[in-house]
Amino acid sequence: MELSYWWVLPLAAAAVLVTGWLYRRRRPQETRPVAHGERLTDLPEYQQALRRHRTRLALAAVLGAVFLAATATAAARPIHRTTEQPEIRNRDIVLCLDVSGSMTSTDAAIAAVFEDLAREFDGERIGMVIFDSSSVQLFPLTDDYQFAAEQLTQAKDALDSGTGSFFDGTWNGEGSSLIGDGLASCIQGFPDANDGSSQEGDTQRSRSVVLATDNFLSGEPIFTLVEAAALASEKNVKVYALNPGDMDYGEQPDQPGAQLRAAAELTGGSYFSLDSPGAVPGIVQKVQETEATSYLAAPQAVVADAPAWPLGIALLAGSGMLLLGWRLEP
Repeated sequence: MELSYWWVLPLAAAAVLVTGWLYRRRRPQETRPVAHGERLTDLPEYQQALRRHRTRLALAAVLGAVFLAATATAAARPIHRTTEQPEIRNRDIVLCLDVSGSMTSTDAAIAAVFEDLAREFDGERIGMVIFDSSSVQLFPLTDDYQFAAEQLTQAKDALDSGTGSFFDGTWNGEGSSLIGDGLASCIQGFPDANDGSSQEGDTQRSRSVVLATDNFLSGEPIFTLVEAAALASEKNVKVYALNPGDMDYGEQPDQPGAQLRAAAELTGGSYFSLDSPGAVPGIVQKVQETEATSYLAAPQAVVADAPAWPLGIALLAGSGMLLLGWRLEP
């Protein structure tokens, strides 16, 4: 056990010493002699009553000292300090947003869906990447949900207005809406055990990508959508596709929506249309159904207040003092 405010105890001791010193220096009360008083004080009943009175006074003094010591100890704030290494079960999710021209009318709505997703997750780390012909990490994986919510709100406002520096860095490649390259960049957003950036347990986490795109390709990507999906499977990343144009393209195998569905299912993930009421709860449920591998986090100091025993002793001593005070009444 430790005391946070240990200096309270010396102050209490000094207060007791000063009080005792002042008590000893007080002026004695004036007394008047009584004739033949020894006839009373020599009586056995008087002697017995005097001994009881002195015993009670001594006990009251002891209880007062115990009460003062206990309250001073409680005021010094006793604490227990331990070191724990908690077990963490967690998942990583990267929100992957296509910000190409064909997505202009729906990106703000998708950002709102991402905000809903962030509110539904509990304990997961969330990151976000936007892409067109090149990719930009909006924010890295984090479990600071307040920060993530602020970033998603800013993204929604920027996508709603279509102006500002939000899109800087997404036009550095050749072509536009390079879906496979964007997905591959999002997959690379997870820590890699070989690049020295991962911490203990990072590579053991469940990994998911929520990919929002209409899969309308315009250019020659380095990765095709199928190749990016194969990369995701290789790295044990499940892709959950969110398509705002599902109803426009139809379900024919050569249509962008059908290709996007096939790529997501290739990774063990799922496919949702943006206007589906079950999109957010469906993605959350699918992500949370994935196994969250447990691992030991870094050791951390845990400080817990322990005022129970000094306050309990003070309560008992105070109760005893009240009882003795009642007994000492004339």
